[in-house]
Amino acid sequence: MRSRYTGYATQALDHIVNTTHPESPHYEGDRGAWLQDLKDFCTATHFRALEIHSTRTEGKTGWVRFTAHLEQENRAIPMQEHSEFHCVDTRWLYLKGIAPSP
Repeated sequence: MRSRYTGYATQALDHIVNTTHPESPHYEGDRGAWLQDLKDFCTATHFRALEIHSTRTEGKTGWVRFTAHLEQENRAIPMQEHSEFHCVDTRWLYLKGIAPSP
């Protein structure tokens, strides 16, 4: 999770793409369009901090609950998510995330 957050913050866009599971709803077949969408998001966003609240693994599945502190157009945007990762050939790939219940 930390490496993906850093990937967004530093616009290491290939890292974001390469650490996304092919079965993720965020995975896009058109890599060029995906990279442009990521670049647009990263350019419009300031990445202020990442808080990891909890982590858990069971075999080749892992979960991370976090808050990413973002800013867009001078507005603070805290993003909370409970992410699911799957280990594929020794690499942890982001599968999906859900917002926690209020």
